[in-house]
Amino acid sequence: MNNNPNNPLHGVKLESILNKLVNYYGWEELGYKINIRCFNFEPSINSSLKFLRKTPWARQKVEKLYLNTFS
Repeated sequence: MNNNPNNPLHGVKLESILNKLVNYYGWEELGYKINIRCFNFEPSINSSLKFLRKTPWARQKVEKLYLNTFS
């Protein structure tokens, strides 16, 4: 039984979201869609995860793009 039916991201890890977006768009397009430094200058999954976990506004943008792309 789903404990959080109103949250479409419930149970989806940030790393999975980021990997799926990078595979779909690539770093260059992702950096264009969400203009944050960790996507545009020497991007990596690890550095992006560190930044997104500490920066709620950036994480919200990534989650919104994920939902708009894959829903």
